[in-house]
Order: sequence, then structure tokens, then C-alpha cells
Amino acid sequence: MTTVSWIIIFLVLIVIEAVTVDLVSIWFAIGALVCSFVALLTEDLFLQLMVFVLVSAITLFCTKGFVNKIKSRKVVPTNLDRIIGLIGVVTEKITNNSGEVTVDGKRWSAISAEEISVGSKVEILSIDGVKLQVKLKKEEEK
Repeated sequence: MTTVSWIIIFLVLIVIEAVTVDLVSIWFAIGALVCSFVALLTEDLFLQLMVFVLVSAITLFCTKGFVNKIKSRKVVPTNLDRIIGLIGVVTEKITNNSGEVTVDGKRWSAISAEEISVGSKVEILSIDGVKLQVKLKKEEEK
């Protein structure tokens, strides 16, 4: 392959890397860039491909720790997550597929594995889309 071919491969891989959010092809892009210089020295395709594979593998292994450090960012809870664990009041009878709860001054659609009557206090377990998964608050269980 020619130097121009390797540079085109490099540019395509850089574009793929820029379009994706994760580190996907940067190691191969570096390998292609190095091969563009190797192609200046030799036309041996096998040698160029070996350099490409080796450089890509070496850069992958050398940067693995750094990449894992970048990818292991802590998830920051959103404002919605703060209602999980709070107590709400049922404003519309809750069944396994419908109901309504007021929590933190806002009305939410809610579901529960058990039927819960209006006026009961419930604990917010999770948020599934726009519905809260709730359970009857322990003090009110019979």
C-alpha cells in the first residue's frame, strides 16, 4: 500500500473516533499513521500490515490503564434521582400498571406490585421512564 492509502485510512479512523463518544479506533489510527511512514521505506504489504497490528496492539496495551481511568467516571445523580427513598402520598389508586403519587410537591404516575389506596403513604423505590415504582410505607402495612 502507498503512503497516501495509509493516510486515508488514518483520516477515516480519526473521523470514526470523532463521531463516536467512546475510544473506539484511536489505536488503529495511530497504527495507520505509523504505517504511512513505513510505506515510505518499503512497499512490502506484509511488513506494513505487521507494523500496523503491532503498533495498534502496543498503543492499546500501553493506554489501557489510562482509558479505564477515563471511562470509570462516577455517575452523578440527577435531580430526579433524589426522590428515590422519599415518601409520597397516593392521589389516585395504584395498581401494577397505573396510579398517581404526589412526592416533593410534584405529581407522578406510579406503579406497584400491590394495590395501594388513595391517601396511603408510599416509599419511592425507583424511576422507570416517567413512572415511579413504589411500595406501601412500612408503618401502614397491615
